[in-house]
Amino acid sequence: MIKQFLISILMMLPLAAQAGPGDMPAEQQMAIKYIQALTDHDYRTLASFYNRDSVFKDRTASKTYTGRRNIIEFFERAHRGVLEYDFNIEHMYNSGSLVVMIGNYHYRGPGSLFGKPGKVIELAIPGVTTVKLDLANHRVKEHEDLMDYQTMQDQLATQ
Repeated sequence: MIKQFLISILMMLPLAAQAGPGDMPAEQQMAIKYIQALTDHDYRTLASFYNRDSVFKDRTASKTYTGRRNIIEFFERAHRGVLEYDFNIEHMYNSGSLVVMIGNYHYRGPGSLFGKPGKVIELAIPGVTTVKLDLANHRVKEHEDLMDYQTMQDQLATQ
């Protein structure tokens, strides 16, 4: 009887150890809201995360943009014509104000953006996105993307 009780308690421990949605660190919650604004093309909300010192880096493409206006203009150009865009976060963690998100960016848009006019292109690009946050001022100090562009090229070759 005692053995069964202890076994049932031990089986329930993993359930008790799981964090609920409200237990997510504030940094991760802010990062998700930021990514949601980005993938929804909600530039008004996205602009509220930046100031003139904010930096966006696509390290794999060797591109860097500084300041709210330059970052927003870049995203508006990059997203023009995109029909669907989301980031499927498979793993996320933070160390203080640095939030790391690992997953796949999904794009669906006109083939003309990729040199394939008349087609609709669908891509799932593995990537790592990091954001350094200023939680007190609700700002993204730095957003850095590391994207697997080789996988993107391989997918484009088959479409």
